Amino acid sequence: MTSHANANAAGQGLSPEMQTPVDEDDALFFLTRTGFSPAPADVARLVGMSRAQVVADALGNARQTPVTAWPAWTSTLPPSRAQRQAMTSDMRRDEQRERNQHYDALRAAWVGEMIATPSPLTERMTLFWHGHFTSGQDKVPYPQTMAAQHALLRREALGNFGAMLHDVAKDPAMLQYLDGASNRKGRPNENFAREVMELFTLGEGHYTQRDVAEAARALTGWSVDPDTLRFAARPDWHDAGDKTILGVTGPFDGDGFLDILLARPETASFVSGKLWREFVSDTPDSAELAAELAAELATEHAAARATVAARFRDSGYDIRAALAALWSTDAFWDAGNRGVLVKSPAEFVVGTVRTFDVSYGDAAMLANTVRALGQNLFEPPNVKGWPGGTTWINSTTLLARKQFVEQLFRATETAGVRPMAASVASAAGAMTRAPQDMASGQRMPAKPAPRGGLRFDLERWLATFRARPQMPTTLSTELQLQHALLQVSPVAAIDTGSTGSAYLEALLMDPAYQLK
Repeated sequence: MTSHANANAAGQGLSPEMQTPVDEDDALFFLTRTGFSPAPADVARLVGMSRAQVVADALGNARQTPVTAWPAWTSTLPPSRAQRQAMTSDMRRDEQRERNQHYDALRAAWVGEMIATPSPLTERMTLFWHGHFTSGQDKVPYPQTMAAQHALLRREALGNFGAMLHDVAKDPAMLQYLDGASNRKGRPNENFAREVMELFTLGEGHYTQRDVAEAARALTGWSVDPDTLRFAARPDWHDAGDKTILGVTGPFDGDGFLDILLARPETASFVSGKLWREFVSDTPDSAELAAELAAELATEHAAARATVAARFRDSGYDIRAALAALWSTDAFWDAGNRGVLVKSPAEFVVGTVRTFDVSYGDAAMLANTVRALGQNLFEPPNVKGWPGGTTWINSTTLLARKQFVEQLFRATETAGVRPMAASVASAAGAMTRAPQDMASGQRMPAKPAPRGGLRFDLERWLATFRARPQMPTTLSTELQLQHALLQVSPVAAIDTGSTGSAYLEALLMDPAYQLK
């Protein structure tokens, strides 16, 4: 889709609100919500554009092809069935070790792509779909299979949801993860049929157990070649009889079943609802809100969500059209919806590296940090993916985030910059007290983090704001730094006149830095 077409889709007649020029706060908000925390130069580029132009720019300039070189083994075939059967116990152990190493390399390559990409929206959407169409290392033994699914999700990340649904249903990683590979006439496996309705399309309450059983019959015969571990259609395994799914009867195969799901309005509502929670707000519906004003706001949001769902469905499930509609709502740009979502571990780590132009020796260290913060890429906790939201923050992960900031400041290229100063102690204390679950008293032991190849040119970065690491900051500089890094005001008081290094570190230690 061209930028011009995106502008029309985003503006939908260019409402007065969408013609509003964005300022620095708007630009920071948009880039953080739709990608990762941006560098100051990326923010400056958008200032002065209208909201519609910003939306069109993001959707029109997204790219599919990664800039990172993926490991060469991702294009190789795994050992054949005969080769696997001929392995000794020692050979199996060595091969398992190698597979684990390759999975780690795959995580590192993706984190490296998130950092290097000129198209952060593509990686954010790939991450979103990875949590939606979930598969995991625990049931997908060969990383080549997972790498192929990852490529599929990136290719369709901003394409067509219907096409992606059909492709994912035949994807070997998904067939292994949800046991579709063993689904055959007379012995149907219901796992994928159930999850595709509950988690991928309709949502709970919109299907029956009979629908699951009939859909499983439709999906019989979609399997995985035991030698290549690639998709294999097995006609002799397929149940060609009539099935009745969601009130529709016919001799459906898997594609016919998926088309039934795409014809249901609940699918557009469910998927656009997940996009809403990803990009706007995860506030509960009005029945769960106490204040009358909040209930009225929830009603407005419900109407906006319905509009986005209708646009999504009317477009034939064009993902760009759904995002354009979503990002054109008043709710998306509402100041009350800024700083209400928690950055995922990947967003936190990648965004920090991008914002501060941190160089690093090996992305594996950063991928391990993301894992330590609770988001092990390619190994979500279950088929529902990561629950996200406030569950990202607990006494362990919050302290680990703090340690990552400390590690960043130990990696500065400026000689003599002091470590975390006393002036940031109040901010650090507030940070460790923020989540309610920290009342349990659990604490992660403080340990010096290794440099791991990180290099942060603190002096050069602060110079953008006319600040120096060891010189006191002015009120103007402090406000500029706040607006450049935080969606909301700092939670903790920070001493005015702190050095540039201490003030910056205090901002990153503040709970507000965890929000987007």
